[in-house]
Amino acid sequence: MRNKPFIVIMAGGIGSRFWPFSRNNYPKQFLDILGTGRTLIQMTYDRYVKIAGPDHFFVVTNEQYVNLVKEQLPDISEEQILAEPVRRNTATCVAYASYKIQKENPEAKVILTPSDHLIINQEEFQEKINLALEAAEKEPHLITIGVKPNRPETGYGYIQFIDKTHDSEIKKVKTFTEKPTLKLAEKFLESGDFVWNTMMYVWKNKSIIHAFEKYMPEVAEVFEEGREFYGTEKEPQFIKRAYTLVKNTTLDYGIMEKAEEVYTVIGDFGWSDLGSWMSIHELQPQDDNQNVVEANAMLYDTSNSYIKVSPNKLVVVQGLDNYLVNESDNVLLICKLDAENKFREFVADARNKGEGFV
Repeated sequence: MRNKPFIVIMAGGIGSRFWPFSRNNYPKQFLDILGTGRTLIQMTYDRYVKIAGPDHFFVVTNEQYVNLVKEQLPDISEEQILAEPVRRNTATCVAYASYKIQKENPEAKVILTPSDHLIINQEEFQEKINLALEAAEKEPHLITIGVKPNRPETGYGYIQFIDKTHDSEIKKVKTFTEKPTLKLAEKFLESGDFVWNTMMYVWKNKSIIHAFEKYMPEVAEVFEEGREFYGTEKEPQFIKRAYTLVKNTTLDYGIMEKAEEVYTVIGDFGWSDLGSWMSIHELQPQDDNQNVVEANAMLYDTSNSYIKVSPNKLVVVQGLDNYLVNESDNVLLICKLDAENKFREFVADARNKGEGFV
């Protein structure tokens, strides 16, 4: 199994845009959001386990979620769960995993993936991953997985590529763009040289280590000092100290936007980042009025809405269009379905009411 890639699952987020269903102590990656019988992190594990085997996984998560990972992924060992003492965004998360893998196998390849995305066409996805693994052979190439956009989505990041060879599925990356305005997203779609950024990456571990040394040397220096501690009982103590020394930065901002040898493998395999209630609404079965109903409900003059309430209650809804109605434990939320930009405000204000509400 030494020649198999390592799979690094990033699972430390709190899923605030799925509040109140997703809570601080039980965030969205540990929930069966799609009603499949498997949580999102379990679906992510299932997606990659045939590629690498259980012993080649690392899950990077906040220390408060370690027991949830153990419970939901019983085939991986405790040593494969990298517990973050505080949240420091994706650059630090990736640095921790990369320097730990470097000690275990300096020649390793790595697949980096979020824990909470959906992929529908598994066979097509597997083909793109294999293509990315081949492309990653050449150092210092960093490979992203891009998805052909089918709408001017403002909730995703975008990758612009250079189309030197029209028939090639591997393109040189020109720029990264964070979530654009609708007008800009429409221009991206029209141009034909932008893809959605899935936040999935493939590389030789040497390549990402080199990138940290070049573009984030302060982070590289911190985690390089931990070489003697990785895999020992002193690792947690070292990591607590290391996380106090690095800043809160995304991988894209810290490295990918600056690196020169970045390429994207473009696919069309039915991907969603499941980033909001709206994205789930688009995926779930709808009635004749484009409502998703997960409740014992009576709807009147209601359309384009998502009703998710315990079946123990009868819910009567009249006159709503583009609304979310969700009751989870001790919170009832009623808001516009497309109001995902308001959720940070909702959660912050709810915290002021008491920690038990978030």
